Amino acid sequence: MQTILGAGGAIGTPLAKELKNYTDKIRLVSRNPKRVNETDELFPIDVNDLTQIDKAIAGSDVVYVVIGFEYKLSVWQKIWPTFMKAVIDACKAHHAKLVFFDNVYLYDKSAIPHMTESSPVHAPSKKGAVRQQLHEMIMNEVEKNTLTALIARSADFYGPDNKTSALNIMVADNLMKGKKAQAFGNVDKIHTYTYTPDAARATALLGNTADAYNQVWHVPTTKDKLTNRQWIQLIADQLKAEAKIQMVPVWMIKILGLFIPIMKEFPEMIYQNEQDYIFDSTKFEQRFGIAATAPEEGVSILIESLKARTAGR
Repeated sequence: MQTILGAGGAIGTPLAKELKNYTDKIRLVSRNPKRVNETDELFPIDVNDLTQIDKAIAGSDVVYVVIGFEYKLSVWQKIWPTFMKAVIDACKAHHAKLVFFDNVYLYDKSAIPHMTESSPVHAPSKKGAVRQQLHEMIMNEVEKNTLTALIARSADFYGPDNKTSALNIMVADNLMKGKKAQAFGNVDKIHTYTYTPDAARATALLGNTADAYNQVWHVPTTKDKLTNRQWIQLIADQLKAEAKIQMVPVWMIKILGLFIPIMKEFPEMIYQNEQDYIFDSTKFEQRFGIAATAPEEGVSILIESLKARTAGR
């Protein structure tokens, strides 16, 4: 049995599709899971109720943690460490392997222009400190030989069926509505993005590769060094729209945060958009011979999915 904690969503759904290539025994765990494959086992739970985590993991060979809690510092600080402890304890009790899908928030600010699996871990933000704690919880168990686990790390991502990506929300959605794309930081700095189907495919492959465990992997991400301005132009070209950009300064984000709570969470992360942001996945590509989807292809599929979703409303 291979179990997805956080089924549904930008990574959980394509991950379930990819796991079908390895097994017919897939358990989808979330508040309201929906079948992706005909043989999926549905396991509805409230993931905030830690007493249910052990039951959700029981009988699993591999557990994938791809859940996304509310993007709010206080929620992360309260829920993530206790949730991860419950997951680790259950994996140890049931002899399950753990695959944690993570982001780059834990890397030192100086590492952002060229991130590799060996980049220094020294979180420059409070949300990053939470991610660093999770990383250390897992790797400490690995070092003690009490848990078999791996961390699959992704850059900022984009792709179909993704409701939380900045490229989707601030650029594609706005341009489709005839509005200006929005951006913060420096749009002329390089920013590499991971395509979500690539991330899901790589995570499934890693979880089913015995010698991939007990280490960190960067999932395949484009080597094209596009700036955010070029990403916006790429999306505008697909939409046959003008690539007009509205810059959103930090002071405006803070004011918007008074009315739109999620905006309060952005200022401490702006450092990622004020310098080149290059995510290096060479290790994965050399090991498995799989490269990332080209930005032009990924954006084309993204736009087609957004158009289909809009037409279906």
